[in-house]
Amino acid sequence: MISLFIIMRRIRKSVLQSPKKHSKTGNELIENMETDSETSRKSVTSSQGESAAGSEENKISMTRFAFAKKPQIQTVPTNTSSENVMNSLTKGKKRSHLEIQSGKVSTKLKKEEIKKSPNKFELSADKSAQSTILNYKQNWPEVLKNLREMRKGSDAPVDSMGCQQCMDKNANPKDVRYQALLALMLSSQTKDNVTHTAMLKLREYGCSIENLLKISDEKLGELIYPVSFWKRKVQYIKKTTEILKNKFDNDIPDNVEDLCKLPGVGPKMAHLCMLIAWNKVTGIGVDTHVHRISNRLGWVKTKTPEATRIALENLLPQELWMEVNQLLVGFGQQICQPVKPKCNECLNNKICPFANFKK
Repeated sequence: MISLFIIMRRIRKSVLQSPKKHSKTGNELIENMETDSETSRKSVTSSQGESAAGSEENKISMTRFAFAKKPQIQTVPTNTSSENVMNSLTKGKKRSHLEIQSGKVSTKLKKEEIKKSPNKFELSADKSAQSTILNYKQNWPEVLKNLREMRKGSDAPVDSMGCQQCMDKNANPKDVRYQALLALMLSSQTKDNVTHTAMLKLREYGCSIENLLKISDEKLGELIYPVSFWKRKVQYIKKTTEILKNKFDNDIPDNVEDLCKLPGVGPKMAHLCMLIAWNKVTGIGVDTHVHRISNRLGWVKTKTPEATRIALENLLPQELWMEVNQLLVGFGQQICQPVKPKCNECLNNKICPFANFKK
């Protein structure tokens, strides 16, 4: 009954919309109505029969779809611009990769592999840092002037008890030079007051090549104790003294190369010995104070004292090499100390990178 009512409504609607097309006779209309009625009954019956089976098949198909669904790969021509590629990445669903086809070769391009252009801010920051380092190096005349002002009192331990103060000035020249060398050998990693005390005891005993060749290791150890590594330095002194007697006529070498060949003597000692014993400037003596302060001031950026020496000699004029060691050593003993430096007392605290970094 319902199907017949639907068919009648369709016929009426079609007749009203286009009367010319539906100019059939009454018998033809009745036959068509019967045919449509039979067709609708069959469709209703088949749909009711298939509904039960269809629901089960839908469940299975949906399950297969869930497992079979794979991420799609979008192909992009090789002449596509990078902007279009990025637009395709962000359009619609997110895609983890693209596939670019070029002839027979197929290459997958991951999003992570797309390199970004360099950050302009980072580049400018690097240039700024480099210019700042150059400024620290270029301001050495002002820094040196302030260092001289802070050290004009000459009241640091190095001024009164340094190696240049350890010799007996009344002894013969060879013994004076020998004592200067021994003082430098004892001063390694040792405070000035300890070195000075040891040298006074050696001078009282008789600090000459002949006397120290006869002394026992035990006695020599008693005289130089408590300098750092005193047992090792006993051996250095005995071996060096023998070399000086046999190869240098009871004197010390007059050049850096031969001095560095002596046991326990390095570049720092050799350059300082040339200055103190021979009054010759061959280089800058760099100890722990000079190394530390030069890096703090931004004059050098080094990891070893020898590298600092080379860098300082390239930075400072040769006429200033003579005063650098004693100037910086005394400054390091009084103000720019290894631990808890007194930056508030330093005249260079406004132009020193280390002091500004602490703020």
